[in-house]
Amino acid sequence: MPTALLSVYDKTGIVEFATELSRAGWNLLSSGGTARAIEAAGVAVTDVADLTGFEAMLGHRVVTLHPKVHAGILADLDDESHRADLARHGIDPISMVVVNLYPFSSEPGIELIDIGGPTLVRGAAKNHAHVTVVVRPSDYATVLDEIRVHGGVSSSTRRDLATIAFREIATYDIAIANWMSGESSSTLPSYLFIGAERVQDLRYGENPHQSGARYRTIGETGWWDAAVQHGGKELSYLNLYDTEAAWRMVHQFDGPACVIVKHANPCGVAVATDLEAAYRAANDCDPVSAFGGIVALNRNVDAATASALAPVFTEVVVAPSYDADALGILTAKKNLRVLSAPAPSGRCVDVRTIDGGFLVQNADVVSLDRSNWKVVTEVSPSESQWADVEFAWLVCAGVSSNAIVFAKNRLALGIGAGQQNRLDSARIAATRAAGRAEGGVCASDAFFPFRDGLDAVAEAGITVVVQPGGSVRDDEVIAAANEHGIAMVFTGERHFKH
Repeated sequence: MPTALLSVYDKTGIVEFATELSRAGWNLLSSGGTARAIEAAGVAVTDVADLTGFEAMLGHRVVTLHPKVHAGILADLDDESHRADLARHGIDPISMVVVNLYPFSSEPGIELIDIGGPTLVRGAAKNHAHVTVVVRPSDYATVLDEIRVHGGVSSSTRRDLATIAFREIATYDIAIANWMSGESSSTLPSYLFIGAERVQDLRYGENPHQSGARYRTIGETGWWDAAVQHGGKELSYLNLYDTEAAWRMVHQFDGPACVIVKHANPCGVAVATDLEAAYRAANDCDPVSAFGGIVALNRNVDAATASALAPVFTEVVVAPSYDADALGILTAKKNLRVLSAPAPSGRCVDVRTIDGGFLVQNADVVSLDRSNWKVVTEVSPSESQWADVEFAWLVCAGVSSNAIVFAKNRLALGIGAGQQNRLDSARIAATRAAGRAEGGVCASDAFFPFRDGLDAVAEAGITVVVQPGGSVRDDEVIAAANEHGIAMVFTGERHFKH
């Protein structure tokens, strides 16, 4: 009769599984709460203490760490010397190990660092040629089906289950290592341990010939995990990438706001007195680019806003919630993906792949603390203009470099993004603003290296510029601003985004 060792924290389905194993002729070996649960169901089970001759000790820290357990798991039954060792010590082989671990990721602490469990799992997984290891309740049915049909578990299934087991151990250890490192979020860790699980298959990657999926860091959740898709096609890689950018930016504004993103860059941003007005204004910023874009709204969507949005071809709309009639209007568009979601969490680090590893940096957090800003021109912004200065600065930080943003009345009327020189970005912003930003604000994510960019901004009718400063030609640029009667603010902080 084969023996199964069962020791689980998550007892979902364990009694039923043990019952079926017993009916199939298996001996059951268990301890602690698992043994009590099985016994309570009237199923015969041997306590590990009766096998080893040692009761659980040290507050249950030592239960299964014994040669009679681990020799039974690790024995290579094809090796004559192993069989002889078992016979000499009176040890029976163990053919199945059913273990799941303490929930360290959700409840980190010293006492939830499992020792016996991972040791059992690792041993069984190593010896999967002879031992079945089960670490997920969702796999119980597969194992039972094979036992019923074939009298045992196939070698291919044992290997698959061992692979799952090693993944469980690896991600468990990563969670512990990250917790134990204790390094602050402002300090990049000495070692970067990344464990992630695939949680969502996407229509495709950046292009249809590429596969795409969303992975979630083990032990963490994000707003995507709580997002609900109410209608529309399956999401693609770029849908998620662009929606992430839009959702994060729209949450930087306190008033009713709309952000429209196309190819990871905002093409329309507006803050208004109500959501419908914010959407209409954001769409009017650049209606050509907004076609086929991602719309993010930071308030509950009513029917008026939905009616304004519905006629415009949009890939995704995301908002905290929707009135029932608004949802009806939007879901009637069969290709429009309609998402409701909680606010995004703050990011600690940004990670990108390079050959052989990663580039890692702290997340770029935009400060609006004006005590660190400095007006460097003869003219200062008016009180009413300061609101646009802050608005433009927030938007600019989310635009690909080189970035120039023209804004007025908390509308992003012209955005120049991703150019190889700042002068071209300024010209693009001016073209898209088409005179609407006259008397408004220009934000630049980095300093103007020459006065030509400042001259282009002045020609477009801009009266306030906000930029980091720090160029060797700052004096030249400041002089140009004074010539044009432009107020200029230095923030002292660059916001490149690549």
